[in-house]
Amino acid sequence: MTGTLVLAGTPIGDVADAPPRLVAELEGADIVAAEDTRRLRGLTRALGVHTTGRVVSYFEGNESARTPELVEALQGGARVLLVTDAGMPSVSDPGYRLVAAAVKVDIKVTAVPGPSAVLTALALSGLPVDRFCFEGFLPRKAGERLGRLKEVAAERRTLVYFEAPHRLDDTLDAMAEVFGTDRRAAVCRELTKTYEEVKRGPLGELAAWAKEGVRGEITVVVEGAPETGPEELDAAELVRRVRVREEAGERRKEAIAAVAAEAGLPKREVFDAVVAAKNAS
Repeated sequence: MTGTLVLAGTPIGDVADAPPRLVAELEGADIVAAEDTRRLRGLTRALGVHTTGRVVSYFEGNESARTPELVEALQGGARVLLVTDAGMPSVSDPGYRLVAAAVKVDIKVTAVPGPSAVLTALALSGLPVDRFCFEGFLPRKAGERLGRLKEVAAERRTLVYFEAPHRLDDTLDAMAEVFGTDRRAAVCRELTKTYEEVKRGPLGELAAWAKEGVRGEITVVVEGAPETGPEELDAAELVRRVRVREEAGERRKEAIAAVAAEAGLPKREVFDAVVAAKNAS
């Protein structure tokens, strides 16, 4: 008999949000694999839970090495509970490698649904939630960050990002540059915690606000790109989009072709707009 891998959601702030099944799994698991064993001890104390199984660390630095060990335990019949610091495992947290390895050898994988920063931020944002995509953390380097953003510049679905507080102002500046200063967004801070705050507004305003410094765990929700046709994009906007792509590392010819494709315009029309802007400067 093989065991079962259980992915359990943990509170993203308020410990009272812990699902009842989490308590039962913590008490009954043969092995509890935790992203941070110290955070796990704090959670179990708050819940009044006593774990009887073996507790091991499972984080980004040891995922590759520890996964075979846990799979071996699962194959031996163990019930392995995987928890991360907050939210659901595998969502910008450790877990994917273990799930993939378990599935590969036909081990049962189940989940204890729990709090999610992604879904909570979406619900509070005031932006459309019928279709969305989760983009996780953006690259730290400015050029790579711009490049990643321009990949989704025409994305119609609502976008969700995680971000560190000390990088929020740079990220919002980059979003305003790529998506436009008028694109609606929401910065969700310290969700479910005492100082929870949701700041809504155009990206340009949010970028200016973030310059003052923002603390806490951050989730950013950005409105998807509006429906646009050739008649809706003036020459200045075409030039801006080309410039954003060039600054992200694309050659001008490639940038013009990409913007023309996005706008549904002939490449010559975008080229002429770029040349005219250059001559006017």
